[in-house]
Amino acid sequence: MIFSRKRATGRHARDERTVEVAETAEAASVEPARGPYDVTEAPAGVQRLDLGSLQIPAVPDVEVRVQADQQGVIQQVVLVHGQSALQLGVFAAPRSEGIWDEVREEIRQSLFNDGAAAQEVVGEYGTELRARVRTEDGLTDLRFVGVDGPRWMVRAVYQGEAASTPTAAGPLAQCLDGLVVDRGLEAKPVREPLPLRLPREAADQADQAGDQASPADAAPAPGAR
Repeated sequence: MIFSRKRATGRHARDERTVEVAETAEAASVEPARGPYDVTEAPAGVQRLDLGSLQIPAVPDVEVRVQADQQGVIQQVVLVHGQSALQLGVFAAPRSEGIWDEVREEIRQSLFNDGAAAQEVVGEYGTELRARVRTEDGLTDLRFVGVDGPRWMVRAVYQGEAASTPTAAGPLAQCLDGLVVDRGLEAKPVREPLPLRLPREAADQADQAGDQASPADAAPAPGAR
């Protein structure tokens, strides 16, 4: 599938210091909000592909590849743009705290056990992991990004040029910034993947295609499961 708050400043103060704070708050209020968003806070009027727990904004020239079983349950979501890819996953998290720090350490250890050293760097969403792994196609750069939300965590894995050069992520980063998570109200074990399903029209097409349907051709990133 290809898809060609305003903060209150409080009472007016007389001293310059308070006025400066008010002006800073006003300037911040005009800055665009940034996701991934919880479904309760998502901007309206945006075209998105609804996959259940994840809603992916339509960004020109970004191809959405999904691998699903015969029941339409999605096993893998990969966005592709040029020579770069972005693999997405969303998981249940506790109400009280985020889990990305813990998950990141486990990914780092998994990569280390596979003979790949991972480096922690500070990115736009906080601490990321960057690594270079050996695959059947040769060495591949990976960049792991985690975003903790209210009772959920999004794990995004950049591959290719967008992994080695974050400024090249372009439209893929735009998709991540506009991502919407619908956590639902059900109690779920921490780290359990939130359910993803094909839209009804896509599921109908998959049923008609039968055995001719092919899985997404972007392989899962090492350490991303």
